Amino acid sequence: MPAAVSTVLTARALLLDMDGTLVNSDAVVERVWRRWAERHGLDGDEVMKVVHGRQGYASMAVLLPDRPMEQNHADNARMLAEETADMDGVVPVPGAPEFLASLRGVPHALVTSADAPLSTARMAAAGLPLPEVRVTAESVGASKPDPEGFLKGAAELGTDPADCVVFEDSGAGIAAGRSAGMRVVGVGPRAAAHQPDVAVRDLTGVRVEVVPGGGVRVHIG
Repeated sequence: MPAAVSTVLTARALLLDMDGTLVNSDAVVERVWRRWAERHGLDGDEVMKVVHGRQGYASMAVLLPDRPMEQNHADNARMLAEETADMDGVVPVPGAPEFLASLRGVPHALVTSADAPLSTARMAAAGLPLPEVRVTAESVGASKPDPEGFLKGAAELGTDPADCVVFEDSGAGIAAGRSAGMRVVGVGPRAAAHQPDVAVRDLTGVRVEVVPGGGVRVHIG
């Protein structure tokens, strides 16, 4: 497990996952996906091992490999609507409000597997401001662990991937960040098992220092 002790990462831009990284939406995700698992005769615990970080249709493709993809996309649309209507238990990850406030003037983007309505609703429910640059499910053709979303976020910020630091909580998201050629800070209890460059319990363990002339130093631990 990477040690979160006196680590400093330098970057020119930060790319932020939402669920599990900025927003704790686990209560909703559990409710929605366990109902889905029951409908399809699947073990809920096994389903929960797959779904974090991916778009819904991509999780379904892993869990029901023989089902036509058009059915997964239709099911995914219904589940996104269901999740968007359910904000019960959605709260900020500890340290998220202060972390986002510290990014004023720092190039950063939200890169999430949620669609625009769901990401807007969850950030609002958690009382967090939406970053100006957002890459949501509608913006990409491939779900995490494909690196497309992070690469698009870097491009929209005009930053080389090697100069970006990703904040992620899930195995799929950490793999996507690493495949994009970026360094990854793993956030929360799921992250450390997936070999991020450094891991923190939550965002209270992160401090961002703006460097004169451009760029930031990310202090971990």
